[in-house]
Amino acid sequence: MILPVTSFTNSEFAPPRTRPRFLPASVGILLLHLAAVLAIIAAITFLCGRLIPVNATTAGFAYLIAILGIATVWGFLEALSASLLAVFCFNFFFLPPIGTFNIADPQNWVALLAFLAAAIIASQLSARAKQRTREAEARRLEMERLYALSRAILLTDPKQAAARQIVQQIAQIFDCLAVALYDRNTGEVHRAGPEDRPAIEDRLRQVALEGTVFADESAGTTVTAIRLGGQPIGSLAIRGASLPDAALQALANLVAIGLEKERAQEAATRAEAARQSEELKSTLLDAIAHEFKTPLTSIKVAASALLSTPSARPEEQRELLTVVDEEADRLDQLVTEAIQMARIEAGKIRLNKGLHPVENLVSRVLEQMRPLTEGRTVEVRIPRDLPVLEVDPELMQLAIRHLVDNALKYSPPDSPVTISALTGASRLILSVSDKGPGIPDWDHARIFERFYRGPHARSGVTGTGMGLTIAREIVRAHGGDIWVKSSLGQGAEFFIAVPSAAQEKTA
Repeated sequence: MILPVTSFTNSEFAPPRTRPRFLPASVGILLLHLAAVLAIIAAITFLCGRLIPVNATTAGFAYLIAILGIATVWGFLEALSASLLAVFCFNFFFLPPIGTFNIADPQNWVALLAFLAAAIIASQLSARAKQRTREAEARRLEMERLYALSRAILLTDPKQAAARQIVQQIAQIFDCLAVALYDRNTGEVHRAGPEDRPAIEDRLRQVALEGTVFADESAGTTVTAIRLGGQPIGSLAIRGASLPDAALQALANLVAIGLEKERAQEAATRAEAARQSEELKSTLLDAIAHEFKTPLTSIKVAASALLSTPSARPEEQRELLTVVDEEADRLDQLVTEAIQMARIEAGKIRLNKGLHPVENLVSRVLEQMRPLTEGRTVEVRIPRDLPVLEVDPELMQLAIRHLVDNALKYSPPDSPVTISALTGASRLILSVSDKGPGIPDWDHARIFERFYRGPHARSGVTGTGMGLTIAREIVRAHGGDIWVKSSLGQGAEFFIAVPSAAQEKTA
């Protein structure tokens, strides 16, 4: 599609006071070239006529070679001037009668005209070859710049706005004085380059709306529409760089591809986030339904027993009411954990920090898990002189609870679970170890992934694969780290490292 080109003079990109870089050579440079041409012809004349006298044929060849060289280096206008000067000098200094512009022998007229024609034709051919070389070099440079821009678009940083990166790359690669990009999708105008003209928005919006191309040669400014699928999605303004129509269209197509690439990435990110959100909701519902089933069943049984036997002894009623109370507490704890899971996955972890000794955190966790630890051996090895931690107690207890619960689930009932703590490198390290089947080396990193459960954990043990992920996110929110040491058949030991309160105050 050929877009209409309209010239305008009232440009928002004000023209510079100096000559634009894409204008032809100035008159002063041309005069210098002509002076150099005169010096070259004079030097050949002196060399062939006085310093090393030669015949007319040799002098003619010397002039012709000089004309070809001038045409190659400077162009046709300089070569034409050299041809005319060479004809006059050749006639005056080398054709008899020497010293006059008369030609005695008619054959010399033929030789002179042939020399003039040969000089003009040769200079024209040489100038054409030079022009074609320049055009080929310009096309090669355009292709290299377009390739560099396409590569830069492919390597744009997804964390930053693609439009801003694109205009910066265009200004740098094409050496533009100013670049402005209007994105119709967001309504924003992005600029780059050493010069800035903020009044270009109206022109950019007009071009994007009409899908046309505007050019202001006096200001060296071009504004072109950016199309995708036949529809304008924005516009691009360039000042200070001369681009042919084909290169300008290719540049606009690359910009369109870059903008569409960003939109496709955003759509893919939103789709993946939605998919993960739905997967998380489904997993949380499954986990809540499964975890709630046991305490609800116990409450239902106890309540049914109380209703069916109203004349039961006080001791029996108290025992049943105790079951209801404990299972209600367990339900409350499960609801709290489910809410924390949703907040963590939504990235809305809020830390209500306070100073807490690690032994207090561990004792509260064990108190909450008393129904699970009955009949089990849990060894606590925590020195009394450890520094206190500045942590969110509820979240940190939740992280420790997941580690202890994990150890209880995956270790034999008659084996101990050990909780210990020590200090090192201005941080406190808490560990939970068990005597279970262990974790293979290749699963050490994956067990902290969301929903992942190793092959040895999938059979015989209930769970959703969320506990270790939640523990990791809680520890990281406190500026700490979590890892595991284990091997098959040797049990597992999980470590939590959290900066101590003294270290946080000095940091």
